[in-house]
Amino acid sequence: MTQQDTKHPVERADKRVAAALAGAVVLAAAGYGTYWMTAAQYREVTEDAYVEGNLVQVTTQIAGTVTAIAADNTDRVAAGQELVRLNEVDARLALERSEAVLARTVRQVRAQVASASQMDANVALRRAELSKVQADFDRRSQLVQSGAISGEDLEHAREAVRTARAALASSEQQYAANHAFVDGTSVASHPDVMGAVAQVKDAYIATVRTSVPAPISGMVARRNVQVGQRVAAGTALMAIVPMDTVWITANFKESQLRHLRSGQPVLLTADAYGKDVVYHGTVVGEEAGTGSAFSLMPAQNATGNWIKVVQRVPVRIALDPHEVARHPLQLGLSMRASVDTHRRDWPRLTPGKAPLQSYRTEVFAREGNEADELVARIIAANVPGSGAAPALVRR
Repeated sequence: MTQQDTKHPVERADKRVAAALAGAVVLAAAGYGTYWMTAAQYREVTEDAYVEGNLVQVTTQIAGTVTAIAADNTDRVAAGQELVRLNEVDARLALERSEAVLARTVRQVRAQVASASQMDANVALRRAELSKVQADFDRRSQLVQSGAISGEDLEHAREAVRTARAALASSEQQYAANHAFVDGTSVASHPDVMGAVAQVKDAYIATVRTSVPAPISGMVARRNVQVGQRVAAGTALMAIVPMDTVWITANFKESQLRHLRSGQPVLLTADAYGKDVVYHGTVVGEEAGTGSAFSLMPAQNATGNWIKVVQRVPVRIALDPHEVARHPLQLGLSMRASVDTHRRDWPRLTPGKAPLQSYRTEVFAREGNEADELVARIIAANVPGSGAAPALVRR
C-alpha cells in the first residue's frame, strides 16, 4: 500500500470529526437561539440579592431600673409576651397617691352638689318669706288709711319687705355661684373629677409600662440591656425580627430595568439551601433611586475626573410565606433572583393607586381599658348608689 493510500482514511476521519463539530456548533447555536427567543430574553437575573426584613426595636416608654430580662438573642417570642421588667415601686406609689386624690375630689364634688341642693331650698325659703312679708305689707297699707295701725307700723312692714327681697337676691346669687360648679355635670363628668381621673390613668399606665412587652411575634436579636441597668424612656433594649415577613432586595443594573414590572414572577435560590430549594416570589416595586443616591455619602459626579459606573436599583421581591415557613431565611442571606419579564404591559414603577404596605400591632391597644375600670371602681366606692350623681340643671 502506498503512502497516499494510507492518508485517505485519516483525512476522511478528520473530515468526519470536523463535520460533527460543525454540526454540534450549529445545533448548539440553534438551541441557544431557540432558548434565547423563548426564555432567555424574558429573564433578568442577578446574584446581588439579599434577604431583608423588619427589625422592630423594643423600647421603654418610661424611665426605670431593669429588674428582669425574660428573653435573649435567638429566642422566639409571641406578641404581648413580657421581655423586660422595670422596678415598679415608684410607679405604684404614684398610682396610690393619684387614687387618693381622685377619691377626695369625688367627695368634694358630692359636697358641692349637696351645697347646690341646699341653695335650692334656701331660695325657696327666701321666696316664701318675701311672699309673707309682702302680704303683710299689703294688708297694713289698707288698714293705715282707716287709722287701725300707725304709719310707723307700716314703715316697719315696708322695711321687712325690703329686707326679705335683699335676702332673696343674696340667696339667688349664692344659688348661681354654687350651681356654676355643678350645672350640666355629674360626679363622673365634673371637671375636677376628670382632672383627677387623668392623673390616675397616667399613673396606672406608667405602672403597666414597667413591663415591656414584645410588640410583635418573632426572633429576638441585638439584646443590649442588662439587669440593674438604669434606662431612660425611649432606650432601645433589643430588637425582634418577624421571620414570617421577610422579603428580598435584588439590586439590578440600570440596563436591566427596561422590562422589569411590578407583579412579575420571580424564581429565587438561596446559597444557604442550594439550587434544590426554589422560592417563588413576586416583584413588588422598585426603589425611588439607586443605591448610591441614598448612600451616606452620595457620589459627586460634577468633577473633571468622572468615570461612568453602572448603577444598581434595589427591587423589592415578596416571597411565598408558606415556602419561607418550610425553609426559613435569616436577614442578610445571599440570594439569586431570576425575573420572568414576559408580562410587560404593567407600569414600570408602582402606580399611585397601588395598595400600601402597612404594619401594626395591637399589643398596646388595651393599656387604657383597665385604667378606665379602675377609675370606675374608685368613683363607685365614693358615691353611694350608682356611682355618679345626676346632672344638675339650673332652674
